[in-house]
Amino acid sequence: MGVQAEKIFVNLPVKDLNASIEFFTKVGFEFNEQMTNENATCVVISESIYVMLLVEDYFKTFTKREIPDSAKSTEAIVALSVKSKGEVDEIVNKALDAGGKPFNEAIDHGFMYGWSFQDIDGHLWEIFYMDESGFNQN
Repeated sequence: MGVQAEKIFVNLPVKDLNASIEFFTKVGFEFNEQMTNENATCVVISESIYVMLLVEDYFKTFTKREIPDSAKSTEAIVALSVKSKGEVDEIVNKALDAGGKPFNEAIDHGFMYGWSFQDIDGHLWEIFYMDESGFNQN
């Protein structure tokens, strides 16, 4: 097998770090306090998945490229797999209640169910459940 990474850290620029922390706390995520200061915080998605929320000026120190306006452009879609359809609905509803915006309507393909939202900075999040027994295991 090829290259195998142990963890992923997705870096996203944010306009207001405290507002983003409040938003993701309401969605139900926790943070690594050791990786949090006035410029950044680390959202713990799982034991191997993390999202670094970086204040835009600090984010700019990592790239010479322009930061796209995520309300108008899509730089990435963060897709997270969860354990049930109910968990998909729970996370997206919490995000919407916390000030996020709807993106795509929920899609149910039987073996796969997904729903998406925009966080308060316009980043796209796709939450999905996949019943792997629905795949042909040849």
